[in-house]
Amino acid sequence: MADDDFTSGDAGASLTIPQQCSALRKNGFVMLKGRPCKIVEMSTSKTGKHGHAKVHLTGLDIFTQKKYEDICPSTHNMDVPAVTRKEYQIVDLTEGFLSLMDDSGVIREDLKLPEGDLGKEIDKKFTDGEPFMVSVLSAVGVEHVIGLKTTNA
Repeated sequence: MADDDFTSGDAGASLTIPQQCSALRKNGFVMLKGRPCKIVEMSTSKTGKHGHAKVHLTGLDIFTQKKYEDICPSTHNMDVPAVTRKEYQIVDLTEGFLSLMDDSGVIREDLKLPEGDLGKEIDKKFTDGEPFMVSVLSAVGVEHVIGLKTTNA
């Protein structure tokens, strides 16, 4: 008992929750091959000789849009990621990192400018001085800027 370390810990909230495979729905979220995915297609096979109907899931990674597939017996549990989306106002853009402010005025500077067309569009709008918000999606401890919304301020 003397060598237990209680100096740090968390509330025990899990990054995923188990859910029965048959309860999953299209446009919902599920972990496929260890990645948080949005279900884009699912089909259920009939009960076979060994008793379980199988569910065939196809999902797109919510951050990379890469396609993943999996087959699971309908009675088994699959992990469902806790996905949150939050809007931030852009305050600054320095060396590829965004300074973002939430509704309560808290500023965070830990998110990178996304790559590709979205990153170019954010950079252009910021340089032109246009008011806009960015959407940040977070799941399983990962956060990414996934979109922007023009505001009329």
